[in-house]
Amino acid sequence: MDSENSESIDQQSPWHIVIVGGGFAGLRCALELAPHDNIHVTLLDKNNYQQFHPLLYQVAASILSPTNAAFALRDMLRNFDNVDVQMDEVTSIDLAQRTVHTAAGNSFSGDFLVLATGSRVNFFGIPGADKFTLPLYTLTDAEKLRSAILEAFEAADRKPDNIPAGLLNFVVVGGGPTGVEMAGTLSDMLTRVLPKEFRHIDPARAQVFLIEMAPAVLGTFSPASQTYAATALKEHGVQLRIGTAVKEVTPNEVLLSDGSRIPSKLVIWAAGIKAAIVPTQPAAPREPNGRLKVQPDLSVPGFDDVYVIGDLANATDSDAKPLPQLAAVAQQAGRQCARNIVASISGERTTPFVYSDRGILAMIGRNAAIAELGKQHHELVGPIAFAAWLGVHLALLTVVRAKFEAIVEWSWQYFTGEHPGQLIDR
Repeated sequence: MDSENSESIDQQSPWHIVIVGGGFAGLRCALELAPHDNIHVTLLDKNNYQQFHPLLYQVAASILSPTNAAFALRDMLRNFDNVDVQMDEVTSIDLAQRTVHTAAGNSFSGDFLVLATGSRVNFFGIPGADKFTLPLYTLTDAEKLRSAILEAFEAADRKPDNIPAGLLNFVVVGGGPTGVEMAGTLSDMLTRVLPKEFRHIDPARAQVFLIEMAPAVLGTFSPASQTYAATALKEHGVQLRIGTAVKEVTPNEVLLSDGSRIPSKLVIWAAGIKAAIVPTQPAAPREPNGRLKVQPDLSVPGFDDVYVIGDLANATDSDAKPLPQLAAVAQQAGRQCARNIVASISGERTTPFVYSDRGILAMIGRNAAIAELGKQHHELVGPIAFAAWLGVHLALLTVVRAKFEAIVEWSWQYFTGEHPGQLIDR
């Protein structure tokens, strides 16, 4: 923000901005607004930390500890006396009054209201999916999944001659970046951890399956990248079931659309997300995809001082197509939202949100990754893309300490093959 805008703000009486959601979008908006002394920010979230979604699968695979993928909101905002962090769950939102009511019985009203509540898991109505699978969307999900994987290893190690059917069959549903990264990393984990630490288990008994209903994995990537990903996954020992949908999940198996069944007691759900439920009055306008309708400047139609950002917003590109629900989109939207709030306070016009596409990435396993960089998505694969993936995710990390710790953990795992975070704590 330029100094001219800052001076204009400082001449006004205090302005109160209420931000609901401390994810990539909400936190970035708060950080952009925080330097202005005459702006007071209240940041509400049901957790007291920001979850770094792109690295949750590494927590599940025992590569990173939970503190490497989640960061305390109060810690990141502690230098700003004008920012108040409240750990509370929102129960209702009055858009007209820009007022939020919480489960603790508190109410917060602002001159501006920013909704950044993100997404939730989408099970697509598949029978048993919500009961018998483990999603990978929150830090708690990742910790539960890590413990479930290790519990399966421990159970098999106790009775290697009497391993129940499907105990060591790990099924990943969804061939997007999260599913591909989880499947590839889990397969590497089986190869490296079982022989060294669970010596009574024949590694050949453990298998990783990746199920994707589309004709290829990584549907948003180029055909060449999709082919590379499929080949790399197979080389890493992942069994692909492409063009096949999940019809039902039971406690002991997965039923597929081609009539086949995979015995499994641990099914990982990475098949998609949908916009979070937002209890607004009046009901905020939604698009057919479930995301909230926003104007080009990210404000809600009819409520100029109410903004929606991140996964919840149906922000679009120059072709009117919804932007992907990515961390980079959320961070840029949070920054633009803050700028528009500053402009409104200063009596200036708000400006449209234009996403700067810097590319997409996916990690498959050791020295195997895909990076399509820049607006033109220039393709890199293999070790170079592996290094690019590490660099981009380090840049996205908000906390300096987390950057350092991630480098140490990645380097240790890369050169030793060890997975140090093997704790069953859930």
